[in-house]
Amino acid sequence: MAAIYAVGVGPGDPELLTRKAERILRSVDVICAPTGAAEAASYALSIVEEFIDRSRQEVLVQVFPMVKDQQGLDPFWEQAADQVAERVAAGKDVAFITIGDPFLYSTYLYIHRILLAKYPDIKIEVIPGISSILASSAISNTPLGLAKERIAILPATYENAELKRTLEEFDTVILMKVNRVFDRVYAVLKELGLEKRAAFVRRVGSSEEEVHFDLAALLGKKLDYLSMLIVRKNEL
Repeated sequence: MAAIYAVGVGPGDPELLTRKAERILRSVDVICAPTGAAEAASYALSIVEEFIDRSRQEVLVQVFPMVKDQQGLDPFWEQAADQVAERVAAGKDVAFITIGDPFLYSTYLYIHRILLAKYPDIKIEVIPGISSILASSAISNTPLGLAKERIAILPATYENAELKRTLEEFDTVILMKVNRVFDRVYAVLKELGLEKRAAFVRRVGSSEEEVHFDLAALLGKKLDYLSMLIVRKNEL
């Protein structure tokens, strides 16, 4: 019986794929790759291109608009889920690839809920991937948690009044999607005396990877969407 595989392809380095992820990608009939716009390339697809045989595998690029307000976008998710289900019904195994891990702030989750509701009989297997959080922690030499330390993961664009309180209450705070609100976040860090306790990581695992500890040097600059801040208050 054909199945859907939600495959985490890691943060950018093909060598960070799990052996199982590579095996699935090489064996399925269809690869579904998300992109933020019809004219844009799929970052997830660029990571796994070397494992795909286009002479025998279909590559289906699906558009998932990357906007803060998801209201009104259900038709995109419905269409994507229907396209996947159609191929499974035809007896084809489908791998939906997503950067990082499928169950951590991933594009895949938008269609996962639709697949569960509309196509409950389809088998779905989730293949975990190395998240950009773990990769950024490693490349910046910033441990995430030790013993009783508390960790928080936040989409920075959604945080306003709560940001300061979270930084006060947790030992390590990971701020995702920080590019558009970096200056505001920096102001909060400086107020709390934490501006020297953070690492900014851009496009971890790719050829464009950058790590910055001098956050003040980034103020006022246009920053990459695929970037994050890791704030660790405690020394080891």
